[in-house]
Amino acid sequence: MDLEILAESLRDYLGATRKHSIKNIVNVFDERGTNPSFGEDAAIIDYNEEEALLLAADGIWDKLMRVDPEWSGYCAILVNVHDIAAMGGRPLGMVDIFSSNSPEITGKVLKGMKLGIEKFGVPIVGGHIHPDTPYTALDVAILGAVRKDSIVYSSTAKPGDDVVLATDLDGRIHPSCDVNWDTTFLKDAAIVRDQVRSMVELGEKKLLTAGKDVSNPGIIGTLGMILEVSGTGAEVQIDAIPRPAGIEYDHWLRMYPGMGFIVTCRPENTARVLRTFADHKLNAAKIGKIVPGSRLDIMRDGKRATVFDFTKHNITGLRPAKGCNK
Repeated sequence: MDLEILAESLRDYLGATRKHSIKNIVNVFDERGTNPSFGEDAAIIDYNEEEALLLAADGIWDKLMRVDPEWSGYCAILVNVHDIAAMGGRPLGMVDIFSSNSPEITGKVLKGMKLGIEKFGVPIVGGHIHPDTPYTALDVAILGAVRKDSIVYSSTAKPGDDVVLATDLDGRIHPSCDVNWDTTFLKDAAIVRDQVRSMVELGEKKLLTAGKDVSNPGIIGTLGMILEVSGTGAEVQIDAIPRPAGIEYDHWLRMYPGMGFIVTCRPENTARVLRTFADHKLNAAKIGKIVPGSRLDIMRDGKRATVFDFTKHNITGLRPAKGCNK
């Protein structure tokens, strides 16, 4: 494996480069009304003395929708539930905006959404439909709740933290998309819901310094998003990353896992974090360290390569917010 070639492929991967436009959109809005700031998996809304509400939204990539509408409907539920879980929250309900002029495609999308609702136990409670558009699109927003003292931010990683990856290796490459590692569709709902609750438990035990669900940029790209908004760097040992048998690293590191979280923690808490993930049937390992600076380096056999240097590269383009109430 040539680390420089791998680093370049991860940096230029479409799942990561599609995030570049986030900075331009965020710059239009005043972040003073957000807590802590843009860049988290969900917005935090003050609710009462003990709890906050979490609000997030996701849209389905049109390429996936064209290939497999049913899988797209299912994934719309999955990705939203993950956004709430990543912050230590409990998902409460969702609303959707669906656009299509095809009864056949509509039926497939709704079937997938229904399967996702049944799998994760989170209802659709309202929404809106455009029945006459020349395209098909699905966007879902989700509401969750979290204890204020248990919120897991993605912008609070600190030098000296360990980096831990948790994924479910018991799965398959989805037949419709070779960068989707599906571990939930064929699995019992009780197992899947228990895996989601792993982040709630870690948040309530105060074991994490930061965390995020692994999303379209893949394992390394998602860690990069944590580093961008935390103002830190990281060193990752490639051989420490758990991966399914038969899948090479250059493929695995670009995949969207059906269940995956990348978190940071103080070294004295790492063993408890690993044990908690294992108790929830997730394969977890320490894969690296948070370090001072602006670079995300991958390492193997004494060699290293820089995937991102945030003085030169962007994923989202977001940087640590000033004066955030965390």
